[in-house]
Amino acid sequence: MEPPEASEDTRPRPGGDIGPIGALSLPSRIAVALGVAVVAVGTCVHLLAVFLHVAPENTATKQHGDLVAEYIYPEFEQNWKLFAPNPVQQNTHIWARAEVRKADGDTATTGWTDLTAMDIAKILHNPAPSHANQNELRRAWSFYASTHGDENRPIGLRGELSRAYVQSIVEDRFGTHLDGGTVERVQVRAATTPVAAPPWSDERIDTKTTYQVLPWWPVDQDQDGDQGQDQDQEDGS
Repeated sequence: MEPPEASEDTRPRPGGDIGPIGALSLPSRIAVALGVAVVAVGTCVHLLAVFLHVAPENTATKQHGDLVAEYIYPEFEQNWKLFAPNPVQQNTHIWARAEVRKADGDTATTGWTDLTAMDIAKILHNPAPSHANQNELRRAWSFYASTHGDENRPIGLRGELSRAYVQSIVEDRFGTHLDGGTVERVQVRAATTPVAAPPWSDERIDTKTTYQVLPWWPVDQDQDGDQGQDQDQEDGS
């Protein structure tokens, strides 16, 4: 007895299942391949830069140390203080305020905004808080404090980078318009409180809070001005 013939729907088709990638057109497959290649190369470059940053001094870091530092700082800085003999032992609170120019030309100063409290509110009771809310502001201030000397004088290029980094965070939190005016300057204030020693320790730590008020930083409005001029030209045309 001959086996029953397979129905038309169950018969094997020539070529089999070619998959989602094989079903794409040739230009689409080329685009996907290029995208994968770019991501792979970018990942390798990032990992190499991070490795050179944390590795002991060697021939590569001597020749390309400045280039690696420009890529790493400040967003990708690696910090091992959690496992160091002397981890961070202080709590820091950051506030900021802005000077805004109203439509009538008058200027006004806003009250102090508690930026640290904003981050804590987003972290509290959140089972998966973002890395930015947990570390961005805290690490930015730590970077600033470690690269500035007396009277808030920057120490080298890293000091300038740290100031620009803190200012960019504040400007991003406030936006370009605030309280019915345009933000022209921002100012930062920090309160640092050392953590008390544990009960079993003989170490004595002064837990008095110290305050630091930074100078006013002007906001770069060139880009906004250019956009407004372009809009005026479009409206007049």
